[in-house]
Amino acid sequence: MQPCPSICSRCLRHLTNKIAYQPQRLHQSYPKYSSTAAATTPAPPIEQTILSAPPLTRYPPTQPPSHRPPEFRKSQLHRQYTSLLRSTPVILLFQHNNLKATELMAVRRELATALQKLDDQSERSTFSPSKGIKLQIIQSRIFSAALRIVEYWNPTVSQPPTLNPQDPSTQSSMSGIPNATPLPVDPLVTHSLSRRARNAVISKKYTHPLSPLLSGPLAILTFPTVSPAHLKTALSILSPRAPGFPAPLRRSNPGYHDPVTQAGLQKLLLLGARIEGRVFDTEGVRWVGGIEGGLEGMRGQLVGMLQGFGAGLTGALEGASRNLYLTMEGRKSMLEGEAKGEDDGEVKEGGGG
Repeated sequence: MQPCPSICSRCLRHLTNKIAYQPQRLHQSYPKYSSTAAATTPAPPIEQTILSAPPLTRYPPTQPPSHRPPEFRKSQLHRQYTSLLRSTPVILLFQHNNLKATELMAVRRELATALQKLDDQSERSTFSPSKGIKLQIIQSRIFSAALRIVEYWNPTVSQPPTLNPQDPSTQSSMSGIPNATPLPVDPLVTHSLSRRARNAVISKKYTHPLSPLLSGPLAILTFPTVSPAHLKTALSILSPRAPGFPAPLRRSNPGYHDPVTQAGLQKLLLLGARIEGRVFDTEGVRWVGGIEGGLEGMRGQLVGMLQGFGAGLTGALEGASRNLYLTMEGRKSMLEGEAKGEDDGEVKEGGGG
């Protein structure tokens, strides 16, 4: 005779319920034993009650939070322009109108050729500035924002105090603890894409002298060093003007007079420059490029000016003392002559008597 399957399942459910209710019955039958077991739990160490636990790092120190998403191309261009403005002493600003890629390549070729020829003539053995001179197209609005960051944002000023996370008086949820907040409002985040930098320069939008020029299609020519000779050569190619900045002749440089190159040069217009942190107009740029002898000539002019000033001052002082000496000597001779005349008169009167 086979057992009934319904009776077996009923028995199994009964046994399962009986086993599940046994811990509850044990707890209800022996309440004082369960309370004794809970009281024997060890207390936390004294160090844990005195010192607060350090906050968890919300972001790695090499990737601080940013007001602008760093993975976007605009953010990378902003960082590139900021670094360029801080490391480049000379930047020429040009406006280009519908400049084609072939025309830009031709202009760059002729510019590189002229600068390399200048380096060969100057016999520079240690450093060649022409290798770092570049002509590139920029995004005007992003470049303007980067310029405001460089000119008006100083992250070393008014730094907030650093809080110690091990101090009992410091709350672990405070935003002043380094790497403790996931938002870009951390006061210790001071890079150029941070929210602090953006809030510091948001009111300086149209205050920089270059701000009226930073609109429309723009291109910049960057120089790694201040070299009036290379600046003069670049102006002779990109913005020629006789007699100080003549264009190359067809016989010496036939590629410059190529129709594609001339079409690209006609679309470039010099607007101004930023040299050593100062803004120059077109005449100021040509004045810097027209300094004879480059930096050596500028130093020679400065030394000559100082020497001339010193010689003039010495001559003025010597002239004043010399005039005073001559005046005193003349007065002395006059007094001696008068005294001698009086003595002769007295001698004549005594002899006649």
